[in-house]
Amino acid sequence: MTATGLRTGPLGGVGPFAHPALLYDGEDEYLAGTLPFVRDALAVGAPVAVAVPTENLALIRDGLGADAGAVRFVDMREAGRNPGRIIPGVLRAFADAQPPGTRVSIVGEPVWAGRTSAEYPACAQHEALINDAFRGRSATILCPYDTRRLAPHVIADAHATHPTVVRAGSGREEASGSYAPADVVARHNRPLPPAADGPAFRFVKESLGEARHFAVGAGERLGLSAARLEDLALVTAELATNSVVHGGSSGTLALWGEDGHVVCEVRDGGHLTDPLAGRRPAAREQRGGRGLLMVNLVADLVRVHTGPGGTAVRCWFTR
Repeated sequence: MTATGLRTGPLGGVGPFAHPALLYDGEDEYLAGTLPFVRDALAVGAPVAVAVPTENLALIRDGLGADAGAVRFVDMREAGRNPGRIIPGVLRAFADAQPPGTRVSIVGEPVWAGRTSAEYPACAQHEALINDAFRGRSATILCPYDTRRLAPHVIADAHATHPTVVRAGSGREEASGSYAPADVVARHNRPLPPAADGPAFRFVKESLGEARHFAVGAGERLGLSAARLEDLALVTAELATNSVVHGGSSGTLALWGEDGHVVCEVRDGGHLTDPLAGRRPAAREQRGGRGLLMVNLVADLVRVHTGPGGTAVRCWFTR
């Protein structure tokens, strides 16, 4: 047991994977909850990654002193800007790079004050989906939540997406009485706000190339850089192809400007039944099936609403 009451191994005897939320109030509690966790993992030779926002990354690195050299540090403001990128591009990328059977310990902080209302539903779904993405894996992922600066509904979602909760101030580890990750995924699978006025294009298989050119032209007029235009072209091609193959053979592409971003949305008649679609790393030998994964890795934010009546995938690109 660490100074915070948190084991770096399985919690509560529930199996090889542990996913506790760390509730903290202020820097002292943050460090009291994270530093012993990291040091205990290092003491038993476990690979450790710390993926937290920039300012907290500096706190932990400074607090670890000489031990910091043995830790993989990731700035979550950059790597986790799109929450849909975190499982494949940060958490599983680190865990899968270790020798088979190696237990990993990760501090992952995907939710921080300043996340927008557009970003937060994807954050909550991400936290809920970690439990399936790592089911049966040998890992502990500790997720800090700032109780001073985050809204009450965010802290409530932390209880719902984590099987155990550690209160940094008291050091107590408790089972979450409201743990219900599938409910969180469903609750945040809500219709997206209406699209702003902007150009739209109805496409079918024969007009996939035209859809791509349409998107690039609109993105250029809306102020995307050349590099981001290439990303927009890739995302449009992947989403439109998915619509043709899996979404009823056609779809509608729309683009508009919004708060310093270019937003691209594709709607079709398909229904995504796998909540982890686009969030699993692709196996090296896998052929196809990488479309939504590529979208998550490239876009600055991805939001999805899906149901029997159809699917909308909305992507943001910083101007």
